Amino acid sequence: MTMLSSPRRPRDIALREPRGLMLALPAVFLLVGIFVVPIVIVIGVSLTDYNFGDSGAGFVGLRNYREFLGDPTALQALWHSIYYTLIVAPLTLCLGLFIACLIQARERFRHFYEIIFFLPVTSTFVAMALVWQFLLHGRIGPINEWLVRLGLERIDFLTDPEYALITLSAIGVWQLVGQSTILFLAGLAAIPQDIYDAGALDGMDQGWDRFSTLTFPLITPTALFVLITTTITAFQVFDSVAALTKGGPGISTQTLLYKIYLEAYQYSNTSYAATLSVLFLAIIFTFTLFQLFVANRNVHY
Repeated sequence: MTMLSSPRRPRDIALREPRGLMLALPAVFLLVGIFVVPIVIVIGVSLTDYNFGDSGAGFVGLRNYREFLGDPTALQALWHSIYYTLIVAPLTLCLGLFIACLIQARERFRHFYEIIFFLPVTSTFVAMALVWQFLLHGRIGPINEWLVRLGLERIDFLTDPEYALITLSAIGVWQLVGQSTILFLAGLAAIPQDIYDAGALDGMDQGWDRFSTLTFPLITPTALFVLITTTITAFQVFDSVAALTKGGPGISTQTLLYKIYLEAYQYSNTSYAATLSVLFLAIIFTFTLFQLFVANRNVHY
């Protein structure tokens, strides 16, 4: 009587194929060297009192983390990053999906619109910052000229603490909406036409019924991916702050990543900057896991 052999597990196959392990080792070493080692070093530095230029460092445990809890500017910077993300991520998701649906419905000039909306993603923001500074200038900016013609008062978009962070958030949506549009277009193109044809037989041939019943449930994996990537990118906001406001006026637009830059390169407070970097990484990691495990329940694959 012959015994049926159980199928070999991938781990057993890998252990019996040393050549496969040898081929994977360069990639493993590269990933460890680029990602794991720097993270371990930053965590280690955050537990010391090391400052840039010091010849040595002493172990201080969690003192830098306690300092963060008592630092109002750091807590304010964290709140600004969260506030910015809460504005940019949902608006980018909704606008990207809306624009993608409009482009998908067009038969002529479709590729032209795709290029137009993707241009902000490919442009260098430092160069575009000059354009935004001119457009939003409180005295000579075209946007304020239009407000005056409408009978409204001028607004100092980048120098008024009440409007500066909201203005940066609007610029952030402009930066990211093109990328989300392209991703949603790819997701819409992957939906089989047969599903729409079957839905048309049931009366779901156009409008909101077709979108809510067919399109959106089938595009939720793309929406989840866009939400995660946009949230991470928005929380990492730095270039618009550095180029347009320098964290000002006052600290009204200072974000956590810009605070890390100041502590590390302006004040040479390396250990505290490392502490903020660890917290920054932990927040992104936690939020990503939350989105994957919570939002994934409502995603249809």
